[in-house]
Parts: sequence; C-alpha cells; structure tokens
Amino acid sequence: MQTFQPDSLESGACIHRHCHTQPYATLVLEGAYEEAGDAGRLNVSPGDVLFHGPFSAHLDYVSPRRTVVLDLPLPFGTQAHPAKCRVADPDALVRLAARDATAAIEQLFDASQQAASAPMDLPDLLAEALRSDAPPRISQWAEESGYSREHLSRQFHIAYGVAPARYRAEALARRAWRMISEENESFASIAAALGYADQAHMARSIKTNTGRTPREWRSNAVRASVSARGTY
Repeated sequence: MQTFQPDSLESGACIHRHCHTQPYATLVLEGAYEEAGDAGRLNVSPGDVLFHGPFSAHLDYVSPRRTVVLDLPLPFGTQAHPAKCRVADPDALVRLAARDATAAIEQLFDASQQAASAPMDLPDLLAEALRSDAPPRISQWAEESGYSREHLSRQFHIAYGVAPARYRAEALARRAWRMISEENESFASIAAALGYADQAHMARSIKTNTGRTPREWRSNAVRASVSARGTY
C-alpha cells in the first residue's frame, strides 16, 4: 500500500513552467498560489483541489506565506476532470492518504465540489481561445482584440511562461491524443478534423508532447479495452 504526505512549497517562489506525464491532484492545505496552465490561471487557497491530466504543463507563483500541499496520483486515462474543486474537510483526506492513497483518491472524487471560475484578463482570454475546438490564428486574434501580436505574445509569456503558439500546439496534441485513444477513426481523419497539415504533422506533435506515436497509443488503447473485457 502506497501512502502520501503533505509537501511544503518554497514561499514566494516562481516554479517555472514544467510538464507532468502522469495525472495527479493537488490539495492545498496551507497558504496560496497561482497556477497558469492547461485550464487557464487559477488561484488556490486551503481546501482547493487542482486536477492535472496526463501531459499537463503549468507554472506556479507561490505566495510569501508558508504553503503546504498534498499531491495524489490519479489513474492514467483520458477521463476529464474539473480543473478546480473544493473539499470541505482537507485534513480528513490527509489522514486517509497517510493510510491508503487509493481510498483517499476515491474520497476526493466523492467530496469535491466544482469551484467558481475567476475573472479573466487578456492572456487568459487568449488561452481560452487557444484551447477551444477551433483555435484561432494568433495574429488574427490580436488584431480583432486591438493589440499587436508582439504585445499580446509578451503578456501571454509573462502570465503562462510559454509562447501562445506553443500553448496552442500542446492543447491540440492533447486533444489528438484523446481522440486516438478513445475513437476508431483513422489517423488521417483525426488529423484533418483537428486542422493539422497532414497525418505526419499530427504524429510528430503527439510524439513530441506525449513521448509515443499515435500508433503506439492506439495499440495501448486496444490492449486496455481487451484487458477490461477480460475482467468480466
């Protein structure tokens, strides 16, 4: 049985943008911080929970106060979770995680209530557009918003630690990965539906962002499906 204990974050630190292959949930116990990542910018305080899916990327600005969090691994898969939730009794989850991490994760899902979204400014509005089903050209979005592309890109990089084009590419690669893992459509059809130049372009993007090719992910999904059927 694997157990987990709270971890302190360095007060006033900026944890530069980094990626996580494995999904996990972060429960905030003390302090506060701002996370800028796949779901936009989120401010969290004690009792808040952030869910991070596979291949998530973000940066964090930790408050000057002592900040303590508990990270719990989530099952690997394509299931989507709310980006931010709250729990009424975080201390009870910590005690349970010290005995049984699996039970703590189950209780976390049962006890979480979705938290309200915060107001968005210019970088957040662009991030939301870049994560959408039809991500815009950055120059066009900038022009329609009344800003130069250079100003927009600079503000976005300050907020998210990455260029808008890279943020859009990562979001698109994650969407392609999910479609390949969940559906039986051909790779060419998925590439066309998502606006990639061609199948090879999509394959390169997925390999760069997930470490595996579309064919490997499709084979993995088939094996998982066969294994699941064999448990009945």
